[in-house]
Amino acid sequence: MARRHWLDPLARRLLIATGHIPGPMERAARQAAQDASAQAAAVESDFQALKCAQRAGLVDVNRATASDWRQLPGCTAEQADLLVRLQAGGVQLSGPDDLQRLLQLDGPTLEQWLPLLQFHWYGQPTSISLRPVAINRAGAAELKARLALSPERLQRLQQERARAHFRDLADVLQRLQLPPTLIETWIGRVTFDPPDPEPSDAPGSFPKEGPSLPPTRSRSSPRAKGLSRP
Repeated sequence: MARRHWLDPLARRLLIATGHIPGPMERAARQAAQDASAQAAAVESDFQALKCAQRAGLVDVNRATASDWRQLPGCTAEQADLLVRLQAGGVQLSGPDDLQRLLQLDGPTLEQWLPLLQFHWYGQPTSISLRPVAINRAGAAELKARLALSPERLQRLQQERARAHFRDLADVLQRLQLPPTLIETWIGRVTFDPPDPEPSDAPGSFPKEGPSLPPTRSRSSPRAKGLSRP
């Protein structure tokens, strides 16, 4: 290995002084500037990615607001309100099938929405049966067996249903205060048809309180006494 000349340090200082090569401080400053520039570029890249996602209208299904849902073509205020109320109660949708069954979307609408949706699950998915239960019409035995209701919850459901029929899953969640995990298992398994109307009286039949009787004749009338008119 060649020995360094004793003039090398002097020559280096001279070259640094004349600006031909950078000194230690300048090199550190340049490295710091490069690091800051790289960090700023990464932040800008993330910001641009976020802006692209916003421009694309991507919706996190289980975190979206009502205004996010309304950006989707054909999404109604009622659908957005239902989704937000369910989300506020802790209910999550695990995939497109859940969303389609919940909102009863047709195929073309779902296909139009899918590129704009993100299904991020914040827990364990639930299994969903496809057999619907008419929650406003079904009897106590069917409700208990098919919706996994305890006697206390079944009684509360029947009491609330008698007061006013249920409009949707969010209405059930709010009025019965059921666990969100239970409501999630009902997605696609219940329908909300109004209850059957009470049968009206058939034509010609008497009302429930019984037939009205014709007024009785006065005992003082001539016919009642068997007398003929003069």
